[in-house]
Amino acid sequence: MARTSRASNLHLTLPATAEPLRQRIAGAVIVALRAGALRPGDLLPASRILALELGVSRAAVVDAYDELTAAGFVDSRAGSGTRVATGADAAAQAGVTPHVAPVAETSTSVHATPPPDVLDLTPGFPDTALISPRDWRSAWRSATTGPVPNTAPGPGGHFRLREALSVHLRRTRGIVADADEIVVVPGALAALRTLAIAADLPGRRIAFEDPGYTKARRAFEFAGVRARPVAVDLDGLDPANLQADDAAVYCTPAHQYPMGSRMSAARRAALVADAAATGRLIVEDDYDGEFRYGVASLPALRAIEGGRNHVAYVGTASKIVSPSLRLAWLVPPVDLLPRVHDALAITGETACAVTADAFAEFTESGSLTRHLARTSRTYAARRQAFVDALRTYLPDVEPLGVEAGLHVALRLPDGTDDDAVADEVQQRGVTVCGLAGYRVAADGPRGLLCGYARLPESRADEAAKVIAGVIRARVAGAVGIGDSCTTSGS
Repeated sequence: MARTSRASNLHLTLPATAEPLRQRIAGAVIVALRAGALRPGDLLPASRILALELGVSRAAVVDAYDELTAAGFVDSRAGSGTRVATGADAAAQAGVTPHVAPVAETSTSVHATPPPDVLDLTPGFPDTALISPRDWRSAWRSATTGPVPNTAPGPGGHFRLREALSVHLRRTRGIVADADEIVVVPGALAALRTLAIAADLPGRRIAFEDPGYTKARRAFEFAGVRARPVAVDLDGLDPANLQADDAAVYCTPAHQYPMGSRMSAARRAALVADAAATGRLIVEDDYDGEFRYGVASLPALRAIEGGRNHVAYVGTASKIVSPSLRLAWLVPPVDLLPRVHDALAITGETACAVTADAFAEFTESGSLTRHLARTSRTYAARRQAFVDALRTYLPDVEPLGVEAGLHVALRLPDGTDDDAVADEVQQRGVTVCGLAGYRVAADGPRGLLCGYARLPESRADEAAKVIAGVIRARVAGAVGIGDSCTTSGS
């Protein structure tokens, strides 16, 4: 039979740790259980009494009791008080706790912060330190003032964000699309997987840029789509290289990833005209199209006449704000929209409703416009400092893709082991990427990718000097750098 004696005289000692107060109180109860001062069936002190004894707020004691209840150490019933649960003493003696203790980071942790002297030029990452803390907090406060959503938003959800994106796309990319034509998804790769299903691409072949965005190619292949590599040059992908049985074509016309070329206006028009004639789907990945420097804006493929019926436009918050948001938007051809909704309903892929509302507020309030203006100025200055330094130390190697985006490519002589070059650069304190992970063709271009978005102007010279030193030491003696480093395609 359960004991019913009161434990109102229980004396707890709170540990002097950095843990939240509720956890310290719950931990003290666990210590009492281990010592035998509390046993199953004992009645814990009322929260008000224990709060007075400990000199803490009653709310902290209530939270501690809730934590203990959730973990199964105590039973709390209205009118009956809070009692120690059966088996709680054995659990406490076995080392079970009501919460997970924080684990100290070690130097071997994969999440350990890199040494402060390492310059990380990994492409694809914006500088989140440029986000206005005030605007960011304001957006999230707005998103959390309403009730917590109790259902996951379906393909027709996120209306507020879709309305905001309709305005954003018209202003920045020239795309005219109603909110009902826009679909919010949890990342660009989710958009590609959805398109594969909606456009019935599994088992069929698509033309894919080479070198190209490896994660996108793998997303299509995982969905059962066969990606056929198509070489890119200084004007991007050439529509003349498409084949009759290519069911679709994937491209990054604003800033080809990774080589950095901007698809020429003539090729843009030809690509859309080809799609109109063949019915081929164009997948336009506009991953960083908001950033361009000193050049006129070229229209998105979706904005070209005929694009509305044949281009699936994919945009993302990853480069303009942060990849941690897991937010992207898809504007499919009008006839494909119902099938996109059906595909998402089946897969269940959906973006977080609260995150979507916060980004909608960030966009509607003008914060995104101010952020893009601020980051564009900063990235332009960082790009210029880095490119100038590269041209000083590597006058024979012309950086590619300097007109847009957040990274530049450095072409190396054919046959160069670019991954080995990247590894040596990293050993000297600068992180870059080799092109090996992005190309499919064995005779594809060799080179390095250098992201400058997070590179302070004051350290641009230092980074360029390290990169140039390694390149010259490894490849200049074997092959004349100037002979094969100034083009971006085969």
